[in-house]
Amino acid sequence: MEYRHLGRTGLRVSRLCLGTMNFGPRTDEADSFRIMDEALDRGVNFLDTANVYGGRKGEGVTESIVGRWFAQGGGRRDKVVLATKVYGDMGDWPNESRLSARHIRRACEDSLRRLQTDHIDLYQMHHIDRAAPWEEVWQAMEQLCREGKVLYCGSSNFAGWHIAQAQESARARHFLGLVSEQSLYNLTARTVELEVLPACEHYGLGVLPWSPLAGGLLAGVRDVPGEGRRAQAAVQKRADAERSRLSAYHELCAELEAQPADVAIAWLLHQKAVTAPIVGPRTMEQLAGALRSLEIKLSAEVLGRIDKLFPGPGRPAPEAYAW
Repeated sequence: MEYRHLGRTGLRVSRLCLGTMNFGPRTDEADSFRIMDEALDRGVNFLDTANVYGGRKGEGVTESIVGRWFAQGGGRRDKVVLATKVYGDMGDWPNESRLSARHIRRACEDSLRRLQTDHIDLYQMHHIDRAAPWEEVWQAMEQLCREGKVLYCGSSNFAGWHIAQAQESARARHFLGLVSEQSLYNLTARTVELEVLPACEHYGLGVLPWSPLAGGLLAGVRDVPGEGRRAQAAVQKRADAERSRLSAYHELCAELEAQPADVAIAWLLHQKAVTAPIVGPRTMEQLAGALRSLEIKLSAEVLGRIDKLFPGPGRPAPEAYAW
């Protein structure tokens, strides 16, 4: 397994991050344990979860599964760089969501209890809260860091402007600020190349792409277990609209003698700004496929062909749309 520093920090994480969103709703606890054990055995030391994962509001189902996995011992917790998130609805009362200092502290305490650990390595804001001033957010995060409950702070779904705001505010407080950003980034969704990736590179943030397979589209998925008819129809509709391009992509992958899903993850691994794509396997087979992506080397010629099939903005902003 190859490891990289997370942004500008000294912390080293595996080139793949194990996402746990499926643990609970689509993958039962026993299989979730097996997937985490196999990932750890294969050198994956980076695990991402969130307090809202699990499908039942306020219960933190997925965090609890991860906590029970840690509780088995065997050095599991010590070997893992643990990331979780705060922002989403954890109840129906006014202060049970978003990024007020009150909610950040309460959510952190609850996550620690469910995860059965005394600290979170990477505590991520799941979304921007435009109503919470950065002075309030950083004061809350600094306190958690002073208490040893949080080691690093990260963001998710931030715009480039939000990253700049956060970092300049942190700089004024002599605080490390953000060390990573989780963004929607895959062959079909490259908007972050305009401003988010340049902001991350400027401020020294690691980039953790989520949905690397575009919800299964890049893996050729037509039937998604656990999804309702409406979601299934949406996947099918999108696949039908992309049929020509996906067909050409599958032909390219066949030439490479690799699975489309594996090539999609490998493409992300070839992007300079990317630290670790977040893979969310439901099964051991899907984990094995994700690990295969680490072995795929894409030539400049192949990368150029992929860019023609799934063109991004071409350049960062403003050059992408202005002189």
